[in-house]
Amino acid sequence: MTVYANNNRKRNLGNTLEAKMAFIERFALFSCLNPEEKLVLANQMEHREKSRYSFVYETGEGSEVLYLLAEGAIKIGATSHDGKEVIKALIHPLAMFGELGLVGEVRRQEFAQVMKEEVVLFAVKVEDFRRLMRQNFELCNRVMLYLGSRLSLAEQKMESLIFKDARTRIVDFIKDSVSDRGQRVGYEMLLRHSLTHQDIANITCTSRQTVTLVLNELRKSDLIYFNRGKILVRDLARLA
Repeated sequence: MTVYANNNRKRNLGNTLEAKMAFIERFALFSCLNPEEKLVLANQMEHREKSRYSFVYETGEGSEVLYLLAEGAIKIGATSHDGKEVIKALIHPLAMFGELGLVGEVRRQEFAQVMKEEVVLFAVKVEDFRRLMRQNFELCNRVMLYLGSRLSLAEQKMESLIFKDARTRIVDFIKDSVSDRGQRVGYEMLLRHSLTHQDIANITCTSRQTVTLVLNELRKSDLIYFNRGKILVRDLARLA
């Protein structure tokens, strides 16, 4: 009964103007908006919830909408002709995704899929967001910087595939994830995640078996400890 009540409350709050305004206030990208612009954006935002493993959008769909993530995690990826999945990015709360329509994408070149937990997000029409960008130069500048950082990360991943071996790519992924989203626990760093070994393989362009071997090796060396949904890094400086 309590779980139902909490879920019902979450849906109601997510649909209120007050909740949308509170979300915008927490979203760093929108700190440059004035109160009137924030109100306009809040009225344009459509509250949505998606169940675990469902698709927010699939490859080939139209790119008329972008998304702002409030709760949960999303993977952005692509599938090759032989069915192999590559995860290009992981999206966590207070981040934008599906934004390539802003720069001319007509059809999605990637998919966006919910991970292990239900997500809460807001959809905004690309045309509405473009209008807001035209009115606020600083927002436009921040979005361009965001798109530039996305391109830079893609280039770094390509260089990693060319110059680094599989083990190094896996270790680098752990270090980067812990540095970005880990919580300090004494001298150690704890990363809570919703990734399977196959997900990590799809992110690092390795195999599930290689990921398992590397993680077990790091655990035997007492560099990390891991179980379902958690990775504890003993000493980030020693992880190599």
